[in-house]
Amino acid sequence: MVPFPLLSWRRADGESALCRTATASDASLETAVAALGRDLDCREFSGERPADLALVFCSTSYASDLPRLLPLLRARLHARQWIGCAGAGVVVTDAGGASHELERQPALGVTLLRLPGAELQTFALDTDRLPDLDGAVQPWIDWVGADPALGRSMLLFVDPTSSGLNDLINGLDYAFPGLPKVGGIAGGHSANHGSLLLDDRVHCGAVGCMIGGSWRLDPVVAQGCRPIGPVFEVERAERNVVLQLSAGDQRNTPVGCLQTILETLTPSERELVRHSLFLGVAQNAFSLQGSKGDDAFLVRNLLGVDPRNGAVAVAERMRVGQQVQFQLRDAAASKAELQHLLASQQQREPQPLLALLFACLGRGRGLYGEPDGDVSVARALFAELPIAGAFCNGEIGPLAGSTQLHGYTASWGFLVHDASQGT
Repeated sequence: MVPFPLLSWRRADGESALCRTATASDASLETAVAALGRDLDCREFSGERPADLALVFCSTSYASDLPRLLPLLRARLHARQWIGCAGAGVVVTDAGGASHELERQPALGVTLLRLPGAELQTFALDTDRLPDLDGAVQPWIDWVGADPALGRSMLLFVDPTSSGLNDLINGLDYAFPGLPKVGGIAGGHSANHGSLLLDDRVHCGAVGCMIGGSWRLDPVVAQGCRPIGPVFEVERAERNVVLQLSAGDQRNTPVGCLQTILETLTPSERELVRHSLFLGVAQNAFSLQGSKGDDAFLVRNLLGVDPRNGAVAVAERMRVGQQVQFQLRDAAASKAELQHLLASQQQREPQPLLALLFACLGRGRGLYGEPDGDVSVARALFAELPIAGAFCNGEIGPLAGSTQLHGYTASWGFLVHDASQGT
């Protein structure tokens, strides 16, 4: 059990904000839950004084037992609302206060939160039946069942079997504009149920929690790439295929532009181009993070090359006039970007109670070559901050004023209290 009392955050009745977190990694679900129950069995959270919110993240190693997870936890622990998901791995803070990224192994993490002054609204959504994006906004608000006036940010998890993900995200931005949305697509498995957790049930579709009152999530989105070459403008495009780019008065195919860039790269960078090349697609507005200009480039996969005409296919619908820039992804670039973004977050006040991390499956050991790559950067700046989360099949976070579905990204949400807001 890890104490993180924040004594300056008190209601008039003297109640403090509080975070308790624990983890277990036994292959038996019952044994893992029993261990968590012992670690989180504390006087602060009881039947008379339950936690306001419980966050639950487990590995898909427990997929077949997932319907039993929340009932087992709720029999031992006390919280008003429960939400979470299964992932290919989990991010946890253990009983000694150390944070770890546990990949490809049984792992279960639970965080109990007392949030004085918070407005928490949880919801489950059937994503097979979305409201009309071209219609009025009220059907979207009614469908979610949360009051926009009470929200300041949103925690959002989507099942990997869900369809219409972009329409879902666009619709939530339509219904709840200006609210940062942080989360991810849960881990897939072969069991005949979903990967999402809410209250005492497993869900498909999507689940979320609107956070408001005097609490919010500060989002930080680290895409893990660095730009190479100049910024180009799209001169010709068909759907997701870019046919021609320009820089100044020079025009060329995307492959021709890349060949020119290759001449300026080191041998190690040219090797990276073979397997870690992406395209940054400029967005139209300023980033919600409001920092350096390249925050407005949404990094997208390159799906293929047409050797006949030098065109490239991009995992994004492209249009003439958009600005783009080639990007390289490697461990050093990812770590440097994350250090920059988290250092900026560290300067913000007030300081967070908890950090949530939703990292791509392509990060972790696969990117850094060692464990705890992302959390170690955070711990160097936030020495005692508990961290929880999951490895996802796609990460959700804001960029350039709107919510995006990312890949190869670390999407963070820092839970902070702002006494000037709420009650």
